[in-house]
Amino acid sequence: MPDELDKEIRDELRALPNDLADKIASHLVAAERALGDDDPELAYEHAKVARRFAARIGVVREAVGLAAYRAGQYAEALSDLRAARRLTGSDEFLPIMADCERGLGRPERALDLVRSPEAERLDRAGRIELAIVESGARRDLGQHDAAVITLQRLPELRVPEPRPWSARLTFAYADALAQAGHLEAATDWFERAMAFDEDGETEAAERYAELTGAVIEDVEELEDDESFEDFDDAEHDVDDEAGDLDALDTDDDADDDEDGDVLAAEAVLVDDADEDDDDEDIEENPDLTPAVTQRPDVTPVVGADEPAVAVADSAERGATGEKPVAGATGASSKDAAVTEGVDDEGDDIEGDILGPGGGRVRLEPGMAPAFIEPDFGDVNAGDSGDDLDDDDEPMDKPDKSDKRKP
Repeated sequence: MPDELDKEIRDELRALPNDLADKIASHLVAAERALGDDDPELAYEHAKVARRFAARIGVVREAVGLAAYRAGQYAEALSDLRAARRLTGSDEFLPIMADCERGLGRPERALDLVRSPEAERLDRAGRIELAIVESGARRDLGQHDAAVITLQRLPELRVPEPRPWSARLTFAYADALAQAGHLEAATDWFERAMAFDEDGETEAAERYAELTGAVIEDVEELEDDESFEDFDDAEHDVDDEAGDLDALDTDDDADDDEDGDVLAAEAVLVDDADEDDDDEDIEENPDLTPAVTQRPDVTPVVGADEPAVAVADSAERGATGEKPVAGATGASSKDAAVTEGVDDEGDDIEGDILGPGGGRVRLEPGMAPAFIEPDFGDVNAGDSGDDLDDDDEPMDKPDKSDKRKP
């Protein structure tokens, strides 16, 4: 048997067979949970199942009557509560029975229950609940001032400390004042009822808003709205930041494009200026060799600025039959091969160049030779090596550090 049931209910159900008691107990627990979830219709259905198996158990009839009352089934509620009073002998639910009479449109019968001898046996909380029902019945009969006086005579109305009945009592009194036309006093008492009603048991906040025009929002709903607003603000902030970043990226791309165009234009101007300077130097000094503009992707070669005298001496020694100095022939042949690839205007080398054997040699980055055309002068075949100065010494073998890198 579930422990959620009160001990009194469990004790009464022990008179039934175990399997039946467990089944009834499970439906009673389900009904209680449904009432806690504010689903009185479902609670009433579970209670009716329990009544079908245990109609002679007083606590079962009480549970059915309470569920029917919460579901608005006042006739069924009144019938079950009357049966429960006969079975248990308790007048605990007399205020609910009187309110069911009001719900059925019979306020006079409600007042009869209020004046009945059973009402004298109620405890303090029961008497307060019965007074609230009586005030409502007086209003149903159009006795508005009597409804106000019915609650005014209760000393519990003036207790400042919260009690289990404080919210319901102050709300009923404020409602009676409003029905009687005492709106200013009703506003004050609705405000007081809101202070007592922390669980939202009554409609004090709504009635106060109607009288004052103020907007009263539920605390939980307000927190949910604020959380959604914070989320929307954060989402808008993220979108704004993303838009700003996109704008910055677009501006940066535009700036990069402009900078690239400017640099390209400046590079073209510099190249044109260099070519013009080279042309002017050639026109002013015809003996100078036009220099080939070095390609930007070619690595400068060590020894590219060697003087042309070494090449010229090597060629003259070859013409006179002397044995060339080691290393000079290779340099001369490479220079001659490069010279064939250069036109008179000193244009850039494009593509392959001729090698020493007449083949095509691919010019790779890092293989650029010295672009200096040798000037052989007037060398005749009949000249002998005696024309050379006796003081001239053979060219020293170039250092390994001056060799061209492959």
